[in-house]
Order: sequence, then C-alpha cells, then structure tokens
Amino acid sequence: MTHERTEPRLPGTRGPVSAAVTRYLRGTGPLPRDADLAGAPVYGDDLQLALYLCYELHYRGFAGVPAEREWDPDLLRVRAALEHRFLNALRTDTPVHDGVDEALADLLVEPVEGTGVSHFLCGEGELWHVREYAALRSLYHLKEADPHAWVLPRLWGRAKSAMAAVEFDEYGAGRPDRIHARLFADLMTDLDLDTAYGRYLDAAGAELLATVNLMSLLGLHRTLRGALVGHFAAVEITSSPGSRRLAEAMRRTGAGPAAEHFYDEHVEADAVHEQVVRHDVIGGLLAEEPQLAPDVAFGIDATGHLEDRLADRLLTAWRAGRSSLRTPLPFGIPHIS
Repeated sequence: MTHERTEPRLPGTRGPVSAAVTRYLRGTGPLPRDADLAGAPVYGDDLQLALYLCYELHYRGFAGVPAEREWDPDLLRVRAALEHRFLNALRTDTPVHDGVDEALADLLVEPVEGTGVSHFLCGEGELWHVREYAALRSLYHLKEADPHAWVLPRLWGRAKSAMAAVEFDEYGAGRPDRIHARLFADLMTDLDLDTAYGRYLDAAGAELLATVNLMSLLGLHRTLRGALVGHFAAVEITSSPGSRRLAEAMRRTGAGPAAEHFYDEHVEADAVHEQVVRHDVIGGLLAEEPQLAPDVAFGIDATGHLEDRLADRLLTAWRAGRSSLRTPLPFGIPHIS
C-alpha cells in the first residue's frame, strides 16, 4: 500500500491564541496579543494547539501556508513566548529524581497492574478504545523518530553513533516498507482509520498535544539536548513491556495482522534499543558532558509527567463509557441500550 505524502489542513481553533496563529499562517490577521499569550492556561487546548502549529512548520507544514513561515521572525518570537511558559511549567510541576540512575531505575518498575493505559487496553479494552488510542498516537507515530533525529548534530562520539544506530532501525534499517511510521499507517488501515498525516489533530486534546510538543521543544533546542536524550530513553525503555500488552490488545480485539505486527516489532526492537540507549547514548553523552545529568533526569521525568496526565484523561473517559476524543470517531462507542 502507498501512503501519500500530503500537507495536512489547518485544524479548527480553540481560543484566542490558536485563532490568531491560524489567521497569521493564512495571512489574514495579526499574531496573538501579549495579554492573550500570558493568559492562556499552559496545559490548555489553546496554548498547546498554538505551540503545535508553530512546531509543525518544521515537519510537513500545512496546506496553503507558505513554507517561509517556518522561519518567520515574528512567529518565532510568539513560539518562544509559548515555549518559555511551557518549559517553566514543566520545570515547576515535574517531580525530578536526584540523579539519572534513579530516574532510569524507576522506568524499569512496572506500574501496578491495571493502572496504565496499556494494561487497560490489554485486559479490558474494546475495539473502539484501541481505535481511539491509535488515532491519538498517530500524531507522533506518523512521524516516529523525527523529533529525536534533531539531536544527532548535537552529539558526538559514542553517543552519536549509538543514537544514529537506533534511529536507523526506526527508519527501517534501509527498507522503506519497515519504516516505523509506515508500519503504523498499516496499523491504522487495519483499524479503518484515515492514514493521512495529521488527520486526527482536531480530535486530540491538550494532554496528547503536550506529549508531542515536548519532543519538538527538546529536539529544536541545542541547550536541551540532555533532556531530549532523557526523553528518548523514557520512550525506549518503557516501550517493550507496553508494546507487549498493546500487541495482546490488538490480538484480543481482532484489530488485524498489521496492528499486531506494529507492536510485536516494538517488543523486539525496543528491548535491544533500551540497552543501547542506557549504556551508549546516555553513557556516552555523560562521559563527554557530565554537567548534563540533571537535564537527562528532567527529560525522563517530564515525559512521565505528561504521559500520566494523558493516561488520566483516557482512563477517566473510557471507564465512564465515554470517548476520550474531542470529536469521537465514526463507528466509535457502541450503542448501549
């Protein structure tokens, strides 16, 4: 199957900041006022969507938006203001471990059975839960590994070669049919979801947008390279056990062979990646730049903080029999008479 590369359309707006950014991208209005930038809730839909729009210009952009907007100096100033508020909130709100070893050790501790999203989907999730989860995660998985690739020019030696090796696997190890973003599109096809890049942006709440924005924030700033490595470690180390449960959820709900294969692939690949990331990416980075240890720990812990917020939204909705999406999917929640 061919998955066409297209620019996504601009989404609907969610407040004065995202509305102003959208108008500016279309060339129909000014950028947000300082008062609106300062007043938007940091973890709210308006600010997170506005930041997502700014970041997406560095990936595929949007249909009808000139490519030159990527480096528009006025828009970059707005993005910097949004980033400043987001990063400050994360530094304030994230409980950070005293050291990298402690942060990594906690990643290896499985959550209490039944308390995580993958536990829910594996043990009691229905097909409509699986479809919602895939639609949300598509905002990252259809560009899987791209935010982390920005760190490569900022590393050297053992850390660079190890990071490049893991990214090579994520990009299919030279085989376009094995690129992880392609495998996820195949998963979406099994689940009767639209594989168009960015298709489910309107459906995704602020909690999901924040998890994707964190990757872009850390990837785009050289000063945050340590935190980006920490984020990458958190993703890779927790992926294998979570993917094992998600693969079982796909089998149990009859999602389809490609859906099963995506997570089966991550069980095997990420078990290897975990060791490479811990010993060579983090180990190599800290051997060269030991002063970045607090940043690595922050990246690990900020990732967990935002994933916990997302899990709370999903599980609260699903356990109440409600959709977790802003706009439920067609053929979504089954009718209960």
